[in-house]
Amino acid sequence: MSDKKFTCVDIHGNSHEIPEKDLRWLPGIYAVVIQKGKVLLTNQHGRYVLPGGSEEFGEMPEETAIRETFEETGIRVANPRLLNCKSNLFVMPGINKPVQSLQIFYACDFVGGELSSEGFDEHEKSWSGPPEWVPLNKLDSLKLGSSFEWRDVVRTVAKFNQ
Repeated sequence: MSDKKFTCVDIHGNSHEIPEKDLRWLPGIYAVVIQKGKVLLTNQHGRYVLPGGSEEFGEMPEETAIRETFEETGIRVANPRLLNCKSNLFVMPGINKPVQSLQIFYACDFVGGELSSEGFDEHEKSWSGPPEWVPLNKLDSLKLGSSFEWRDVVRTVAKFNQ
C-alpha cells in the first residue's frame, strides 16, 4: 500500500484527506420504491436517504435490497431490477469511518406493509427518524443524508412509472 491520500466527503460536504491504509471497502445496496407519485425514503441524521445498506456475506444484492427495505421501513418489496451503480469516497456519519463505497441501486416493486422503524437496532434508532413516502415533486428540496447524489436515479425510475 502506498502513502497516497484520498479526499473523502461527509454528509455536510466537508472534505477529509484520508491515507489509503485507512480506507475500508463498503458495498451498499439501495432500493428505489415509487408508489402513487411518492418515493420511499428514510431519515438519517435529519437528512433523507434511500432505504438500503450493507450486503451481508453470502447474500445476493437483490436479497439485500429486499431485506434492507423491510428492516428500515416496514415496507415489503419484490422484483429488484438493477438500475445504476456509483462509487465514491466518504466519511460515514456518526462514526467518522472513511470508506470507499460502491452503491448499487435497484428499482423494486411495492408489495405491501406499513411504515415502521421497528427493524432498527438500538444504535440505528439513535440516529434514524421514521421512514416516509415523500412526494416526487419535493426531491429537489430535500437535504441529502449521503455524500453521493441519488435523486437522478429516482427520477429515472419515476419516468417509467408515469
